[in-house]
Amino acid sequence: MSGGSQADWPVPLRGVTESVVATLGPNDRWNQAALGLHAPDDADDPVTAVTWGRTRTRGNFERRGGGVIQFTTDPREFVDAALDVTETDEPVREGAAAWVEVDARRIEAGEDGGTEWVRWALAPRSATVRERTVPTINRGFYAVVDATVAASRLDVPTFDTETLLDRLDYFAETVERCGGPAEREAFARIDDLTGWRERNESF
Repeated sequence: MSGGSQADWPVPLRGVTESVVATLGPNDRWNQAALGLHAPDDADDPVTAVTWGRTRTRGNFERRGGGVIQFTTDPREFVDAALDVTETDEPVREGAAAWVEVDARRIEAGEDGGTEWVRWALAPRSATVRERTVPTINRGFYAVVDATVAASRLDVPTFDTETLLDRLDYFAETVERCGGPAEREAFARIDDLTGWRERNESF
């Protein structure tokens, strides 16, 4: 996925922006996974992302040299990308408000707590904006995103399980109080995929 002129990102990035990345696998299907985009402090530096472990995203980046970054408005799509193995025939999901095809270049690698990690520089090639909306703050949506981070760490030895379960309890309450039907459905999906509520009963 190289060649052509570089495009701009379709949305402004600051801090760590959560996204869904589609990468083409050896079976010619698109693997959908959550990916945090790290905005650089210097505008001349590239946006970067880190893959942890020998994931499908890492393998597909290595084989294909890039993928399609999506900015989704559907919390259910984000949960499936973050916690389940999700493959699609096309790279762009229905809930994507914007997406960008990127080249991915390996720039750094290491190990943390026994887990390999790779940092990638991401260069946008072509971008599409499907919809522009007036920004609104839905605490339930952000609680779903934070919950997927906590849930994905439940079986990682370097993280305390009881602390993670406490966080999930808090996020669940936030979604119930502040989320809409889509956020509640997304959190129910987290329950099904991780079984964290049953684990919480043992603490």
